[in-house]
Amino acid sequence: MSVPKKAMLLAAGLGTRLRPLTDTLPKPLVRVDGTTLIDHALDRLESAGITDVVINTHYRAEQLEDHLSHRKTPNIRFSREADLLETGGGVAGALKMLGDAPFFVANSDAFWLNGPFDALVRMARTWSDDKMDGLLLLHSTVEAYGYTGRGDFCAGGDGRLTRRPECQVAPWLFTGIQILHPRLFDDCPQGAFSLNVLYDRAIESERLYGALHDGEWFHVGSHEGLEEAETYMRLRYAGIRHR
Repeated sequence: MSVPKKAMLLAAGLGTRLRPLTDTLPKPLVRVDGTTLIDHALDRLESAGITDVVINTHYRAEQLEDHLSHRKTPNIRFSREADLLETGGGVAGALKMLGDAPFFVANSDAFWLNGPFDALVRMARTWSDDKMDGLLLLHSTVEAYGYTGRGDFCAGGDGRLTRRPECQVAPWLFTGIQILHPRLFDDCPQGAFSLNVLYDRAIESERLYGALHDGEWFHVGSHEGLEEAETYMRLRYAGIRHR
């Protein structure tokens, strides 16, 4: 598959774990390496060939929209949420703007560095419309920066995903970056709901797959994770290996 031209960035959340930073600005406007998280994400999307991006907004929406009004590319449209719709409801509410072909969805605070190849381009080349409704970008649970969880998924040899067994550590975490087909949202719940509802449904029908990220990925959901990302970038420019 050629790289999808449309994508959605999820930017409506409250960012409570980064308070007090997020008392005065939305989390996507927090900066890493001198650039806002949402601009990092938009830069990655644009460099992979995405031309149209839908961004959902809620918390401090005007502040976020004003910041992005100065950006010329990619073409940006907003899906404004009066009430928080969570990840699934947010995407479902924007489907009319995303079309009827597979599209990227990414958390607006996702911060990643490409490996030898562009991660989004690799995902597009991995996509199989015949067997997939969703393709999630995964990263090694034990090698992610700023991450202390138990991971999210196990993967078969063909890339098909299953959930992490209870009380165990899964080898792969979900990076917040994915390709989804609109059919995944057929008969989806109304209002607010998590994309996990649809992932579980796709797992049952054996149509949820994973692609492994071969670069770096950073969890910036906390002050500790944010500092680790900043430290990595400083050492990177200094030519020092972090690990």
